[in-house]
Amino acid sequence: MSGKTIHTLTQEAINLLKQLIATPSFSSEEDQTAALINAWFTNNTIPFKRENNNLWAFNKHFDEAKPTLLLNSHHDTVKPNQGYTLNPFEPIEKDGKLFGLGSNDAGGCLVSLLATFTHFYNAENLAYNLVMVASAEEESSGQNGLNSVLKHLPELDCAIVGEPTEMQLAIAEKGLLVLDVIVEGTPGHAAHPNDNVSIYNAIEVIEWFRDYRFEKVSDVLGPMKMTVTGIHAGKQHNVVPAECQLVVDVRVNDCYNNPEVLEIIKNELDGKAKVTPRSLHLNSSSIPKEHALVLAGIELGRTTYGSPTLSDQSVLSCQSLKLGPGYSPRSHSADEFIYIKEIEEGVALYIEILSKFLKQETIPVHQAVTQPENL
Repeated sequence: MSGKTIHTLTQEAINLLKQLIATPSFSSEEDQTAALINAWFTNNTIPFKRENNNLWAFNKHFDEAKPTLLLNSHHDTVKPNQGYTLNPFEPIEKDGKLFGLGSNDAGGCLVSLLATFTHFYNAENLAYNLVMVASAEEESSGQNGLNSVLKHLPELDCAIVGEPTEMQLAIAEKGLLVLDVIVEGTPGHAAHPNDNVSIYNAIEVIEWFRDYRFEKVSDVLGPMKMTVTGIHAGKQHNVVPAECQLVVDVRVNDCYNNPEVLEIIKNELDGKAKVTPRSLHLNSSSIPKEHALVLAGIELGRTTYGSPTLSDQSVLSCQSLKLGPGYSPRSHSADEFIYIKEIEEGVALYIEILSKFLKQETIPVHQAVTQPENL
């Protein structure tokens, strides 16, 4: 073990989170927060590697013959929305809450996982190797995020991705497919007859996206969901545009992969619209409820559910579990915060879940852990 008590590691994690909040780290601009994470590893005498703004480390007694568990969360943030009444870069502790941009998404998860990894770093005879990745560009799904680090890692057997779940077990996550859809028509002067207006043609296509139901419904994630989120056509009042452009957000359940969904949509809209995906790599994720990692959480009173939001799970090919302190609806909100108690409980539960999974003895801490409030 690390030689530090869980309490000490937790307090150091909270202090690190305050430093992260005070340091702007928008996607692709995380170099200063990467330096703070660098300092964490250095101060705990943990060798690490860095590429761009991603940092990763392996447990001290890494054994190539053993399977590997990935611990991952991100240190980039979105930009603060206009509703902030507090300074988003000032870590304010008040009424048991720690306010600041990225506190909930996903700073609390990141520092809790760093504390957990540090706790197990020196441990011998673990059933799994551990690799900790503090990743960049999660919020933008950028090319220099977790996906760029995977080539440097051994084969991953499973993963915990730290995102705010109230420390409940998100055993599946919907994937994302963003589509650019073009509906064509006959351009011309608005004063003349025209029975092939692109905007009118788009109505049928929009209604199709609204009404179509995919056949397969997931036991955990439910049905697929498609939403038209953008529309653009025309620049002049007296000119009928040649095309109407749509943007469609498609949330993919674990019954399909993204190429399958794209093929279905293209076949259904053949002759009515041109469909182009922005990417195909943000796939759905899942882990069996019977997996030992999930069972370890269930034994500690955790519940399972399916998550509708996207995370770095989408770039992993291994089975993965989304799990972390904090409450998802607070993410990207004005005056974002996380409860200090949530971090304390998060570190304790991460350690106890992994102790069961890694078959390591540890001082039971779950007696002091209560169910997070549904805030």
